[in-house]
Amino acid sequence: MGGAKSAVDLMESSSEVHFSGFHMDGFEQREASIEQPTTSETDMYNQPFVIGVAGGAASGKKTVCDMIVQQLHDQRVVLVNQDSFYNNLSEEERSRVQDYNFDHPDAFDTEELLRVMDKLKHGEAVDIPKYNFKSYKSDTLRRVNPSDVIILEGILVFHDPRVRELMNMKIFVDTDADVRLARRIRRDTSEKDRDIGVILDQYSKFVKPAFDDFILPTKKYADIIIPRGGDNHVAIDLIVQHIRTKLGQHDLCKIYPNLYVIQSTFQIRGMHTLIRDAQITKHDFVFYSDRLIRLVVEHGLGHLPFTEKQVITPTGSVYTGVDFCKRLCGVSVIRSGESMENALRACCKGIKIGKILIHREGDNGEQLIYEKLPNDISERHVLLLDPILGTGNSAVHAISLLIRKGVPESNIIFLNLISAPKGVHVVCKSFPRIKIVTSEIEIGLNEDYRVIPGMGEFGDRYFGTDDDDEQVVVASQK
Repeated sequence: MGGAKSAVDLMESSSEVHFSGFHMDGFEQREASIEQPTTSETDMYNQPFVIGVAGGAASGKKTVCDMIVQQLHDQRVVLVNQDSFYNNLSEEERSRVQDYNFDHPDAFDTEELLRVMDKLKHGEAVDIPKYNFKSYKSDTLRRVNPSDVIILEGILVFHDPRVRELMNMKIFVDTDADVRLARRIRRDTSEKDRDIGVILDQYSKFVKPAFDDFILPTKKYADIIIPRGGDNHVAIDLIVQHIRTKLGQHDLCKIYPNLYVIQSTFQIRGMHTLIRDAQITKHDFVFYSDRLIRLVVEHGLGHLPFTEKQVITPTGSVYTGVDFCKRLCGVSVIRSGESMENALRACCKGIKIGKILIHREGDNGEQLIYEKLPNDISERHVLLLDPILGTGNSAVHAISLLIRKGVPESNIIFLNLISAPKGVHVVCKSFPRIKIVTSEIEIGLNEDYRVIPGMGEFGDRYFGTDDDDEQVVVASQK
Protein backbone atom coordinates (compact mmCIF):
# COMPACT_ATOMS: atom_id res chain seq x y z
CA MET A 1 0.00 0.00 0.00
CA GLY A 2 2.69 2.41 -1.00
CA GLY A 3 2.02 6.05 -0.28
CA ALA A 4 -1.16 5.38 1.71
CA LYS A 5 -1.60 7.27 4.95
CA SER A 6 -1.87 5.30 8.16
CA ALA A 7 -5.09 5.30 10.13
CA VAL A 8 -3.47 7.40 12.85
CA ASP A 9 -2.27 9.93 10.26
CA LEU A 10 -5.81 10.18 8.93
CA MET A 11 -7.15 10.59 12.45
CA GLU A 12 -4.82 13.48 13.13
CA SER A 13 -5.20 15.12 9.74
CA SER A 14 -7.41 18.19 9.62
CA SER A 15 -7.79 18.27 5.84
CA GLU A 16 -9.57 15.01 5.06
CA VAL A 17 -13.18 15.00 3.95
CA HIS A 18 -16.26 13.58 5.66
CA PHE A 19 -17.55 10.35 4.14
CA SER A 20 -21.05 9.99 5.62
CA GLY A 21 -22.71 10.74 2.30
CA PHE A 22 -20.01 9.12 0.17
CA HIS A 23 -21.06 6.28 -2.16
CA MET A 24 -18.65 3.40 -1.68
CA ASP A 25 -18.51 1.05 -4.66
CA GLY A 26 -18.37 -2.59 -3.68
CA PHE A 27 -19.59 -1.86 -0.19
CA GLU A 28 -21.31 -4.88 1.34
CA GLN A 29 -23.57 -3.75 4.14
CA ARG A 30 -23.15 -5.56 7.43
CA GLU A 31 -21.14 -8.41 6.04
CA ALA A 32 -23.35 -8.74 2.92
CA SER A 33 -26.43 -9.57 5.01
CA ILE A 34 -28.28 -6.25 4.73
CA GLU A 35 -30.96 -6.14 2.10
CA GLN A 36 -30.93 -3.18 -0.25
CA PRO A 37 -34.18 -1.22 -0.64
CA THR A 38 -36.36 -2.64 -3.39
CA THR A 39 -38.88 0.20 -3.68
CA SER A 40 -38.39 3.70 -4.95
CA GLU A 41 -37.95 6.45 -2.37
CA THR A 42 -41.27 8.03 -3.36
CA ASP A 43 -43.20 4.77 -2.98
CA MET A 44 -41.54 4.05 0.33
CA TYR A 45 -42.61 7.13 2.21
CA ASN A 46 -46.17 7.93 1.10
CA GLN A 47 -47.65 4.94 2.83
CA PRO A 48 -50.51 4.74 5.33
CA PHE A 49 -50.16 4.03 9.04
CA VAL A 50 -51.14 0.38 9.54
CA ILE A 51 -52.49 -0.81 12.91
CA GLY A 52 -52.89 -4.51 13.65
CA VAL A 53 -55.45 -5.52 16.30
CA ALA A 54 -55.35 -9.15 17.46
CA GLY A 55 -56.81 -11.17 20.32
CA GLY A 56 -59.07 -14.11 21.01
CA ALA A 57 -62.56 -14.47 19.56
CA ALA A 58 -65.05 -12.15 21.33
CA SER A 59 -62.22 -10.35 23.16
CA GLY A 60 -63.53 -6.93 22.12
CA LYS A 61 -61.27 -6.32 19.09
CA LYS A 62 -64.06 -4.85 17.00
CA THR A 63 -65.12 -2.53 19.83
CA VAL A 64 -61.54 -1.29 20.18
CA CYS A 65 -61.31 -0.72 16.42
CA ASP A 66 -64.65 1.13 16.33
CA MET A 67 -63.54 3.42 19.19
CA ILE A 68 -60.25 4.20 17.41
CA VAL A 69 -62.11 4.96 14.17
CA GLN A 70 -64.58 7.22 16.01
CA GLN A 71 -61.83 9.20 17.71
CA LEU A 72 -59.92 9.56 14.44
CA HIS A 73 -63.03 10.98 12.74
CA ASP A 74 -61.03 13.73 11.03
CA GLN A 75 -58.65 11.22 9.41
CA ARG A 76 -59.24 8.84 6.53
CA VAL A 77 -59.48 5.45 8.24
CA VAL A 78 -60.41 2.06 6.79
CA LEU A 79 -61.07 -1.17 8.70
CA VAL A 80 -60.03 -4.50 7.16
CA ASN A 81 -61.27 -7.67 8.89
CA GLN A 82 -59.34 -10.91 8.69
CA ASP A 83 -62.74 -12.68 8.71
CA SER A 84 -63.23 -11.41 5.15
CA PHE A 85 -60.44 -13.74 4.03
CA TYR A 86 -61.79 -17.09 5.21
CA ASN A 87 -61.37 -19.79 2.59
CA ASN A 88 -64.59 -20.79 0.79
CA LEU A 89 -65.72 -24.19 2.00
CA SER A 90 -66.29 -26.98 -0.44
CA GLU A 91 -69.63 -28.77 -0.57
CA GLU A 92 -68.15 -31.66 1.41
CA GLU A 93 -66.74 -29.30 4.07
CA ARG A 94 -70.10 -27.54 4.36
CA SER A 95 -71.86 -30.84 4.92
CA ARG A 96 -69.77 -31.41 8.06
CA VAL A 97 -69.07 -27.81 9.02
CA GLN A 98 -69.22 -28.72 12.69
CA ASP A 99 -65.84 -30.43 12.20
CA TYR A 100 -64.23 -27.45 10.46
CA ASN A 101 -61.77 -25.37 12.56
CA PHE A 102 -62.35 -21.69 11.78
CA ASP A 103 -59.71 -20.67 14.35
CA HIS A 104 -56.80 -22.41 12.62
CA PRO A 105 -54.35 -20.38 10.48
CA ASP A 106 -55.10 -22.63 7.49
CA ALA A 107 -58.72 -21.44 7.53
CA PHE A 108 -57.63 -18.08 6.07
CA ASP A 109 -56.50 -17.09 2.58
CA THR A 110 -53.43 -15.19 3.76
CA GLU A 111 -52.09 -14.73 0.23
CA GLU A 112 -55.21 -12.79 -0.74
CA LEU A 113 -54.96 -10.72 2.44
CA LEU A 114 -51.38 -9.82 1.57
CA ARG A 115 -52.38 -8.87 -1.98
CA VAL A 116 -55.15 -6.58 -0.72
CA MET A 117 -52.91 -4.94 1.89
CA ASP A 118 -50.16 -4.39 -0.66
CA LYS A 119 -52.56 -2.51 -2.92
CA LEU A 120 -53.89 -0.36 -0.08
CA LYS A 121 -50.38 0.46 1.11
CA HIS A 122 -49.51 1.63 -2.40
CA GLY A 123 -52.53 3.92 -2.62
CA GLU A 124 -54.75 1.70 -4.79
CA ALA A 125 -58.44 1.07 -4.28
CA VAL A 126 -59.30 -2.60 -3.86
CA ASP A 127 -62.31 -4.94 -3.64
CA ILE A 128 -62.44 -6.93 -0.39
CA PRO A 129 -64.64 -10.04 -0.16
CA LYS A 130 -67.51 -10.23 2.33
CA TYR A 131 -67.71 -13.68 3.92
CA ASN A 132 -71.16 -15.16 4.54
CA PHE A 133 -71.18 -17.36 7.65
CA LYS A 134 -74.42 -19.03 6.57
CA SER A 135 -73.23 -20.14 3.14
CA TYR A 136 -69.56 -20.31 4.25
CA LYS A 137 -68.25 -18.52 1.20
CA SER A 138 -67.58 -15.01 -0.07
CA ASP A 139 -70.63 -13.90 -2.02
CA THR A 140 -70.14 -10.11 -2.40
CA LEU A 141 -67.34 -7.57 -2.61
CA ARG A 142 -66.74 -4.36 -0.68
CA ARG A 143 -64.90 -1.49 -2.37
CA VAL A 144 -62.22 0.01 -0.12
CA ASN A 145 -60.35 3.19 -1.00
CA PRO A 146 -56.80 4.05 0.13
CA SER A 147 -56.63 5.87 3.47
CA ASP A 148 -54.25 7.54 5.90
CA VAL A 149 -54.84 4.79 8.48
CA ILE A 150 -55.56 1.09 7.89
CA ILE A 151 -56.75 -1.01 10.83
CA LEU A 152 -56.30 -4.75 10.24
CA GLU A 153 -58.33 -6.75 12.77
CA GLY A 154 -58.51 -10.49 13.36
CA ILE A 155 -57.68 -13.32 15.72
CA LEU A 156 -54.54 -14.34 13.82
CA VAL A 157 -53.27 -11.15 12.17
CA PHE A 158 -49.99 -11.50 14.13
CA HIS A 159 -49.46 -15.16 13.19
CA ASP A 160 -47.85 -14.73 9.75
CA PRO A 161 -44.59 -12.72 9.88
CA ARG A 162 -45.32 -11.27 6.43
CA VAL A 163 -48.53 -9.73 7.73
CA ARG A 164 -46.82 -8.47 10.91
CA GLU A 165 -44.19 -6.78 8.78
CA LEU A 166 -46.88 -4.55 7.27
CA MET A 167 -47.83 -3.04 10.62
CA ASN A 168 -46.63 0.18 12.22
CA MET A 169 -48.43 -0.59 15.48
CA LYS A 170 -49.55 -3.94 16.92
CA ILE A 171 -52.31 -4.08 19.57
CA PHE A 172 -53.35 -7.23 21.44
CA VAL A 173 -56.75 -7.13 23.15
CA ASP A 174 -56.44 -9.25 26.29
CA THR A 175 -59.77 -10.31 27.81
CA ASP A 176 -60.53 -12.99 30.40
CA ALA A 177 -61.44 -16.39 28.88
CA ASP A 178 -64.76 -16.62 30.74
CA VAL A 179 -65.79 -13.20 29.47
CA ARG A 180 -64.88 -14.19 25.92
CA LEU A 181 -66.90 -17.40 26.17
CA ALA A 182 -69.94 -15.56 27.53
CA ARG A 183 -69.75 -13.03 24.72
CA ARG A 184 -69.34 -15.78 22.14
CA ILE A 185 -72.44 -17.61 23.37
CA ARG A 186 -74.48 -14.40 23.31
CA ARG A 187 -73.24 -13.45 19.83
CA ASP A 188 -73.57 -16.86 18.15
CA THR A 189 -77.04 -17.55 19.52
CA SER A 190 -78.40 -14.16 18.43
CA GLU A 191 -76.45 -13.37 15.25
CA LYS A 192 -75.72 -16.83 13.84
CA ASP A 193 -78.76 -18.67 15.25
CA ARG A 194 -76.66 -21.49 16.68
CA ASP A 195 -77.58 -23.91 19.43
CA ILE A 196 -75.78 -23.34 22.72
CA GLY A 197 -74.73 -26.98 22.88
CA VAL A 198 -73.08 -26.71 19.46
CA ILE A 199 -71.33 -23.50 20.53
CA LEU A 200 -69.89 -25.10 23.68
CA ASP A 201 -68.81 -28.21 21.76
CA GLN A 202 -67.07 -26.08 19.14
CA TYR A 203 -65.42 -23.96 21.85
CA SER A 204 -63.90 -26.94 23.65
CA LYS A 205 -62.98 -28.76 20.46
CA PHE A 206 -61.53 -25.91 18.36
CA VAL A 207 -61.70 -22.40 19.85
CA LYS A 208 -59.86 -22.89 23.14
CA PRO A 209 -57.09 -25.18 21.73
CA ALA A 210 -56.53 -22.78 18.81
CA PHE A 211 -56.32 -19.84 21.19
CA ASP A 212 -53.70 -21.62 23.29
CA ASP A 213 -51.73 -22.92 20.30
CA PHE A 214 -51.91 -20.08 17.77
CA ILE A 215 -53.39 -16.85 19.15
CA LEU A 216 -51.96 -16.44 22.66
CA PRO A 217 -48.34 -17.04 21.48
CA THR A 218 -48.64 -14.00 19.16
CA LYS A 219 -49.22 -11.74 22.17
CA LYS A 220 -45.41 -11.40 22.43
CA TYR A 221 -45.37 -9.47 19.14
CA ALA A 222 -47.72 -6.76 20.42
CA ASP A 223 -46.46 -3.22 20.98
CA ILE A 224 -49.49 -2.51 23.19
CA ILE A 225 -51.61 -4.90 25.25
CA ILE A 226 -55.10 -3.68 26.20
CA PRO A 227 -56.68 -5.46 29.16
CA ARG A 228 -60.52 -5.51 29.18
CA GLY A 229 -60.78 -4.47 25.53
CA GLY A 230 -63.25 -1.69 24.75
CA ASP A 231 -63.86 -1.06 28.45
CA ASN A 232 -60.32 0.31 28.78
CA HIS A 233 -60.99 3.90 27.65
CA VAL A 234 -57.70 5.22 29.07
CA ALA A 235 -55.62 2.83 26.93
CA ILE A 236 -57.60 3.64 23.79
CA ASP A 237 -57.27 7.40 24.40
CA LEU A 238 -53.48 7.00 24.71
CA ILE A 239 -53.34 4.90 21.53
CA VAL A 240 -55.32 7.49 19.56
CA GLN A 241 -53.07 10.27 20.88
CA HIS A 242 -50.00 8.31 19.75
CA ILE A 243 -51.53 7.71 16.31
CA ARG A 244 -52.28 11.42 15.91
CA THR A 245 -48.69 12.22 16.82
CA LYS A 246 -47.41 9.75 14.24
CA LEU A 247 -49.74 11.08 11.54
CA GLY A 248 -48.41 14.58 12.17
CA GLN A 249 -44.80 13.46 11.73
CA HIS A 250 -42.74 12.96 8.62
CA ASP A 251 -43.89 9.93 6.64
CA LEU A 252 -40.64 8.12 7.46
CA CYS A 253 -41.50 8.27 11.18
CA LYS A 254 -44.70 6.36 10.42
CA ILE A 255 -42.65 3.60 8.82
CA TYR A 256 -39.82 3.51 11.36
CA PRO A 257 -40.86 3.97 15.02
CA ASN A 258 -37.18 4.26 16.00
CA LEU A 259 -36.76 7.49 13.98
CA TYR A 260 -37.29 10.80 15.79
CA VAL A 261 -37.33 14.20 14.08
CA ILE A 262 -37.27 17.11 16.52
CA GLN A 263 -40.34 19.29 16.21
CA SER A 264 -39.74 22.13 13.75
CA THR A 265 -40.22 25.75 14.79
CA PHE A 266 -39.51 29.02 13.01
CA GLN A 267 -36.29 29.24 15.04
CA ILE A 268 -35.14 25.80 13.87
CA ARG A 269 -36.24 26.49 10.30
CA GLY A 270 -34.39 29.80 10.41
CA MET A 271 -31.17 28.18 11.62
CA HIS A 272 -31.42 25.55 8.87
CA THR A 273 -31.87 28.38 6.35
CA LEU A 274 -28.72 30.10 7.58
CA ILE A 275 -26.40 27.08 7.62
CA ARG A 276 -27.56 26.01 4.16
CA ASP A 277 -26.83 29.43 2.68
CA ALA A 278 -23.76 29.31 0.42
CA GLN A 279 -22.87 32.91 1.34
CA ILE A 280 -22.85 32.55 5.14
CA THR A 281 -19.58 33.29 6.94
CA LYS A 282 -17.72 30.47 8.64
CA HIS A 283 -18.28 32.11 12.03
CA ASP A 284 -22.06 32.19 11.56
CA PHE A 285 -22.10 28.69 10.09
CA VAL A 286 -20.40 27.33 13.20
CA PHE A 287 -22.56 29.41 15.56
CA TYR A 288 -25.91 28.25 14.15
CA SER A 289 -24.71 24.69 13.58
CA ASP A 290 -23.74 24.53 17.24
CA ARG A 291 -27.19 25.73 18.27
CA LEU A 292 -28.89 23.05 16.16
CA ILE A 293 -26.47 20.36 17.35
CA ARG A 294 -27.24 21.27 20.98
CA LEU A 295 -30.97 20.81 20.33
CA VAL A 296 -30.39 17.40 18.74
CA VAL A 297 -28.15 16.30 21.62
CA GLU A 298 -30.69 17.41 24.23
CA HIS A 299 -33.46 15.55 22.38
CA GLY A 300 -31.29 12.45 22.12
CA LEU A 301 -30.54 12.48 25.85
CA GLY A 302 -34.28 12.43 26.45
CA HIS A 303 -34.39 8.90 25.01
CA LEU A 304 -32.00 7.48 27.63
CA PRO A 305 -33.40 5.38 30.49
CA PHE A 306 -33.99 7.11 33.81
CA THR A 307 -34.77 6.26 37.42
CA GLU A 308 -37.03 8.11 39.83
CA LYS A 309 -35.27 10.32 42.35
CA GLN A 310 -36.52 12.46 45.23
CA VAL A 311 -34.73 15.57 46.50
CA ILE A 312 -35.38 18.12 49.24
CA THR A 313 -35.87 21.65 47.88
CA PRO A 314 -34.61 24.82 49.66
CA THR A 315 -38.15 25.25 51.03
CA GLY A 316 -37.94 21.86 52.75
CA SER A 317 -40.40 20.28 50.33
CA VAL A 318 -39.96 16.94 48.56
CA TYR A 319 -39.61 17.04 44.80
CA THR A 320 -40.02 13.78 42.88
CA GLY A 321 -38.02 13.84 39.69
CA VAL A 322 -35.67 11.61 37.72
CA ASP A 323 -32.00 10.76 37.84
CA PHE A 324 -29.90 10.90 34.68
CA CYS A 325 -28.50 7.77 33.08
CA LYS A 326 -24.98 7.35 34.46
CA ARG A 327 -23.41 4.80 32.12
CA LEU A 328 -23.12 6.53 28.77
CA CYS A 329 -20.49 7.75 26.33
CA GLY A 330 -20.24 9.54 23.01
CA VAL A 331 -18.64 8.19 19.84
CA SER A 332 -17.90 10.60 17.00
CA VAL A 333 -17.42 9.53 13.39
CA ILE A 334 -14.33 11.41 12.28
CA ARG A 335 -14.19 14.07 11.06
CA SER A 336 -17.57 15.79 10.98
CA GLY A 337 -18.80 14.00 14.08
CA GLU A 338 -16.24 15.87 16.14
CA SER A 339 -18.25 19.04 15.55
CA MET A 340 -20.91 17.58 17.88
CA GLU A 341 -18.60 16.79 20.77
CA ASN A 342 -18.68 20.21 22.46
CA ALA A 343 -22.46 20.18 22.67
CA LEU A 344 -22.39 16.71 24.21
CA ARG A 345 -19.75 17.75 26.75
CA ALA A 346 -21.79 20.83 27.63
CA CYS A 347 -24.81 18.64 28.36
CA CYS A 348 -22.99 15.73 30.05
CA LYS A 349 -20.16 16.88 32.27
CA GLY A 350 -17.07 14.67 32.05
CA ILE A 351 -18.55 12.29 29.46
CA LYS A 352 -16.14 9.92 27.72
CA ILE A 353 -16.00 10.28 23.93
CA GLY A 354 -14.56 7.67 21.60
CA LYS A 355 -13.61 7.97 17.92
CA ILE A 356 -14.28 5.97 14.77
CA LEU A 357 -12.62 6.67 11.42
CA ILE A 358 -14.10 5.19 8.25
CA HIS A 359 -12.03 5.81 5.13
CA ARG A 360 -12.13 4.35 1.65
CA GLU A 361 -8.74 2.91 0.78
CA GLY A 362 -7.97 2.73 -2.93
CA ASP A 363 -10.57 2.12 -5.63
CA ASN A 364 -11.62 -1.39 -4.63
CA GLY A 365 -14.21 -0.32 -2.06
CA GLU A 366 -12.28 -1.75 0.90
CA GLN A 367 -12.63 0.19 4.14
CA LEU A 368 -9.96 1.18 6.61
CA ILE A 369 -11.51 1.55 10.04
CA TYR A 370 -9.70 3.01 13.03
CA GLU A 371 -11.33 3.12 16.43
CA LYS A 372 -10.46 4.34 19.87
CA LEU A 373 -13.28 3.52 22.26
CA PRO A 374 -13.74 3.21 26.04
CA ASN A 375 -12.73 -0.23 27.29
CA ASP A 376 -16.08 -0.70 29.01
CA ILE A 377 -18.19 0.54 26.10
CA SER A 378 -20.24 -2.67 26.08
CA GLU A 379 -21.67 -1.63 29.47
CA ARG A 380 -22.66 1.87 28.33
CA HIS A 381 -25.38 3.59 26.35
CA VAL A 382 -23.73 5.11 23.27
CA LEU A 383 -24.54 8.41 21.55
CA LEU A 384 -23.15 8.05 18.02
CA LEU A 385 -22.34 11.45 16.52
CA ASP A 386 -22.34 12.24 12.79
CA PRO A 387 -24.08 15.37 11.45
CA ILE A 388 -25.00 13.95 8.02
CA LEU A 389 -26.76 10.65 7.28
CA GLY A 390 -26.49 10.18 3.51
CA THR A 391 -26.33 6.72 1.95
CA GLY A 392 -26.09 5.10 5.39
CA ASN A 393 -22.93 3.18 4.47
CA SER A 394 -20.65 4.83 7.02
CA ALA A 395 -23.34 4.65 9.69
CA VAL A 396 -23.78 0.90 9.12
CA HIS A 397 -20.00 0.40 9.43
CA ALA A 398 -19.86 2.42 12.66
CA ILE A 399 -22.89 0.72 14.24
CA SER A 400 -21.63 -2.74 13.21
CA LEU A 401 -18.31 -1.98 14.91
CA LEU A 402 -20.06 -0.91 18.13
CA ILE A 403 -22.13 -4.09 18.12
CA ARG A 404 -19.01 -6.19 17.60
CA LYS A 405 -17.56 -4.44 20.65
CA GLY A 406 -20.49 -5.77 22.66
CA VAL A 407 -22.78 -2.72 22.69
CA PRO A 408 -26.42 -3.86 22.60
CA GLU A 409 -28.18 -2.48 19.53
CA SER A 410 -30.90 -0.97 21.72
CA ASN A 411 -28.24 0.99 23.65
CA ILE A 412 -27.21 3.04 20.59
CA ILE A 413 -28.71 6.45 19.79
CA PHE A 414 -27.54 7.94 16.47
CA LEU A 415 -27.56 11.75 16.48
CA ASN A 416 -27.34 13.82 13.28
CA LEU A 417 -28.46 17.16 11.89
CA ILE A 418 -29.90 16.05 8.55
CA SER A 419 -30.85 12.63 7.17
CA ALA A 420 -31.46 11.47 3.62
CA PRO A 421 -34.37 9.01 3.21
CA LYS A 422 -32.12 6.32 1.76
CA GLY A 423 -29.78 6.47 4.75
CA VAL A 424 -32.71 6.25 7.16
CA HIS A 425 -34.05 3.25 5.27
CA VAL A 426 -30.70 1.43 5.28
CA VAL A 427 -29.94 2.07 8.96
CA CYS A 428 -33.44 1.38 10.32
CA LYS A 429 -33.84 -1.79 8.28
CA SER A 430 -30.40 -3.01 9.31
CA PHE A 431 -30.68 -2.06 12.99
CA PRO A 432 -34.36 -1.82 13.96
CA ARG A 433 -33.59 -1.43 17.67
CA ILE A 434 -31.33 1.63 17.55
CA LYS A 435 -32.79 5.14 17.71
CA ILE A 436 -32.07 7.88 15.18
CA VAL A 437 -32.55 11.50 16.27
CA THR A 438 -32.30 14.19 13.59
CA SER A 439 -33.44 17.77 13.03
CA GLU A 440 -34.60 17.45 9.42
CA ILE A 441 -35.28 14.85 6.70
CA GLU A 442 -33.89 15.78 3.29
CA ILE A 443 -35.35 15.30 -0.19
CA GLY A 444 -32.86 12.60 -1.18
CA LEU A 445 -29.49 12.03 -2.86
CA ASN A 446 -28.23 13.32 -6.21
CA GLU A 447 -26.46 11.28 -8.89
CA ASP A 448 -23.19 11.66 -6.96
CA TYR A 449 -24.84 10.29 -3.80
CA ARG A 450 -24.68 13.68 -2.08
CA VAL A 451 -27.50 14.80 0.17
CA ILE A 452 -29.87 17.36 -1.39
CA PRO A 453 -30.68 20.11 -0.70
CA GLY A 454 -28.03 19.43 1.96
CA MET A 455 -25.44 21.89 3.18
CA GLY A 456 -22.30 20.90 1.30
CA GLU A 457 -19.32 19.18 2.91
CA PHE A 458 -20.14 19.75 6.58
CA GLY A 459 -16.68 19.04 8.00
CA ASP A 460 -14.95 21.39 5.58
CA ARG A 461 -17.41 24.19 6.26
CA TYR A 462 -17.35 23.73 10.04
CA PHE A 463 -13.57 23.43 10.43
CA GLY A 464 -12.69 25.78 7.53
CA THR A 465 -10.56 23.22 5.71
CA ASP A 466 -11.92 23.33 2.17
CA ASP A 467 -9.18 23.07 -0.45
CA ASP A 468 -9.67 26.53 -1.93
CA ASP A 469 -10.05 28.28 1.43
CA GLU A 470 -13.64 29.06 0.40
CA GLN A 471 -17.00 27.66 1.42
CA VAL A 472 -17.55 24.19 -0.04
CA VAL A 473 -21.04 24.38 -1.41
CA VAL A 474 -21.55 22.22 -4.46
CA ALA A 475 -21.13 18.43 -4.46
CA SER A 476 -19.53 18.54 -7.91
CA GLN A 477 -16.49 20.26 -6.38
CA LYS A 478 -15.53 16.90 -4.95
